[in-house]
Amino acid sequence: MGRTKKSGRRAVIIGGARTPFVKAFSDFTKLDTIALGTIAVAGLLKRFGVPYRDVESMVWGGVILQGTAPNVAREIALDLKLDPACEGMTVTRACASGLQAVTLAAAAIERGEADVVVAGGSDSTSNAEIKLPQKVVHALAPLALGKPTPRDYLGVLSQLMPITELLPERPRVAERSTGEVMGEAAERMARRNEITREAQDAFAVRSHQRAAAAIASGRFDEEIVPVQVGDGRWVHADGLVRADTSVDKLAKLRAVFAKDGTLTAGNSSALTDGAAAVLLMSEERARAMGLRPLAAFASWAYAGVDPADQLLMGPALAMPKALDRAGLRLSDIDLVDMHEAFAAQVLSVLKMLASGPFARARLGREEAVGEVDPAILNVHGGSLALGHPFGATGARMVTTMANELARTGKQTALLGICAAGGLGAAAVLERVS
Repeated sequence: MGRTKKSGRRAVIIGGARTPFVKAFSDFTKLDTIALGTIAVAGLLKRFGVPYRDVESMVWGGVILQGTAPNVAREIALDLKLDPACEGMTVTRACASGLQAVTLAAAAIERGEADVVVAGGSDSTSNAEIKLPQKVVHALAPLALGKPTPRDYLGVLSQLMPITELLPERPRVAERSTGEVMGEAAERMARRNEITREAQDAFAVRSHQRAAAAIASGRFDEEIVPVQVGDGRWVHADGLVRADTSVDKLAKLRAVFAKDGTLTAGNSSALTDGAAAVLLMSEERARAMGLRPLAAFASWAYAGVDPADQLLMGPALAMPKALDRAGLRLSDIDLVDMHEAFAAQVLSVLKMLASGPFARARLGREEAVGEVDPAILNVHGGSLALGHPFGATGARMVTTMANELARTGKQTALLGICAAGGLGAAAVLERVS
């Protein structure tokens, strides 16, 4: 089982570490994406006793990148004072950026380019840069880049009227190609796939209940790195999980993306700050250092769909592709972990995977991929409960599933992530004995 590697090398996952995930504009407001990533990586290396000099490469995912320092990977390496030779690259594939970083790291190891790589992702919605209207940028740029005279300033002022056109633009998570925000696209998916409000709320409640149970059992203790914030307090746990939520409570929330819609703040993921990091090595180096690998990648796959069709259906294409590349069927999989951007999106994808007509029309196969048993789906909750720092989610999922495979002795886990731009991502993890 697994991918054919010409080099004969296998990249293995040693483990992961992440900050708690907290609601934007709360505990981590003063920590930008670089600071959050630095905390996660420092905690990761400390946890596994890896000397800083041994890290050869850093691959990092991010969506809300800092204008003055967009290569977050390199900035983390420099802030931690890793060996200056540790090169760094930042990648962005919307909500799949963290998984993209981890699979790029695995591929580099298997090509023989490195033996020890840190990969992951982070995002701080709290520190998203506010964009000025282009009219203001075009008018002010000559002043900033040249040697302006008083007359130049007066000339610029004459261009900047009326004042209403100078106000900063509110950030919108909208598709450039369609102008549609992701929640509106998910609302359309819910209607098209006949996903009810009741089903969405029930799915969200289950996510919170499972995440709360995981926290109570200590399941996340080995992956979370406590964070000290500005007032001296320590944040030890995820801040969005609600153990006491219920379908009745969620039913009282109003729709937020359409007047007669079904998507609410309760069945949609919240804006979140956080970071997650994964330590990958060649299997030979891991064994030589006395480190126990948890899992490896049997396969991964990425896919695209027309954003004007069903924006968030990408996992329904990427997950079957990853299964095929691993030589597996859905029935062979022990655990399934899907990113929960919206309950409607996950339920729609599950419906597609179980549909014969969908398989014939979109996958070119005669039979449905199969039905996912709810008992093995998102066993410790997902983004609806834990939150979704865009660039970090994929690395969180890899970490949690690798730990779960090692802890339970199960063999395989299938990951699926939807992403802006009509993208889908998937990977199959296999336990390493």
